[in-house]
Amino acid sequence: MTGSTHDITIALAQLPITRGTVADNLATHLRYIEQAARHGADVVMFPELSLIGYEPDLLEALAMPSDAEVFETLSDAATTHNLVVVVGCPLFNDGGRPHIGALICFPDGKRTLYAKQHLHEGEAAYCSPGHEECLFTVNGVRLALAICADFAHPAHAEAAAVRNAQVYLVSALISEAGYDVDAELLAGIARRHQLPVLLSNHMSHTGGWQTCGRSGSWNTSGERAVGAEAKDAALVLCTIRKGAVDGASGRVITMEEAS
Repeated sequence: MTGSTHDITIALAQLPITRGTVADNLATHLRYIEQAARHGADVVMFPELSLIGYEPDLLEALAMPSDAEVFETLSDAATTHNLVVVVGCPLFNDGGRPHIGALICFPDGKRTLYAKQHLHEGEAAYCSPGHEECLFTVNGVRLALAICADFAHPAHAEAAAVRNAQVYLVSALISEAGYDVDAELLAGIARRHQLPVLLSNHMSHTGGWQTCGRSGSWNTSGERAVGAEAKDAALVLCTIRKGAVDGASGRVITMEEAS
């Protein structure tokens, strides 16, 4: 990893989501974005398919084109609050099944899209994989984005490291039963590539899964630096100083506190 001399604070959103109700979920996202900005975040990241819930059977009906109105609203929020917003969404794929994707909105009004490259068993019946990595720079720090199954394939993190990623961001759905195994995978990525790994996970029951929250970060020793409890609606604030997660600066802001 290339060391960074810059500081960056990334807010990991752990929020309640309702199945397929884009307008309601968007309103919740906007509240979390506002709170992330209020607490000094440079980036706020949401879980996999956060705008609709992890609902594969709804992907085709709710797939969003690049000029979707909801994307305009999120882009305006990124500009208004001067931070980068990373949101999980189904992406329209002209001529093929939709993608499980992410929208990345920047404060200058620019935005980009990322399509999940590695699919879980059963997802191919509903969606298509993407083929491009997603790396972007904030405050001079190079961030790589993974969506759920991406991190289970070593080649994904290796490709990010080769391209000088300094932080590995993971937007995911992890269940109670799968957390221990996945947490060890995330810790292993942090140790192997010597870069902090940050996870934004669901807390709601979605897609038939009981998710487990515990959004948080792992330092380059593979140790958990800061994290939320399983059922808290919260923002996990992770500050990275000189390329390392600063556990002393990490905070969990419950949304009850914020209201």
